[in-house]
Amino acid sequence: MELLEVDRIESWHAHVYFDAASRETARALRAAIEARFAGKMEMGRFHERPVGPHPRWSYQVAFAPEGFALLVPWLALNRGDLVVFVHPNTADALADHRDHAIWLGAKLDLDLSVLK
Repeated sequence: MELLEVDRIESWHAHVYFDAASRETARALRAAIEARFAGKMEMGRFHERPVGPHPRWSYQVAFAPEGFALLVPWLALNRGDLVVFVHPNTADALADHRDHAIWLGAKLDLDLSVLK
């Protein structure tokens, strides 16, 4: 097994998944993230359809490696019933989504064909 150095991680993404029934919960979590982590995270669009490899509606939270210890534990405690998919960004998008990911909540099947 090849051991990788963490300095390969350029940034992180957290994808918050939701559907029509959990839309307002997702909006409330997004507002809480924006209020608590203003200037430390970059919020992506609120997609009410699957986008890219993501199997559900979602929005992205992008953050620097030093933001990991701030955001991910907070999401673990405050995501409620929402599923959050967290992955690093290195030079290998497929491995980042398939092999290096962290799931908060149920693990879902991604459409990895878009990353190959």
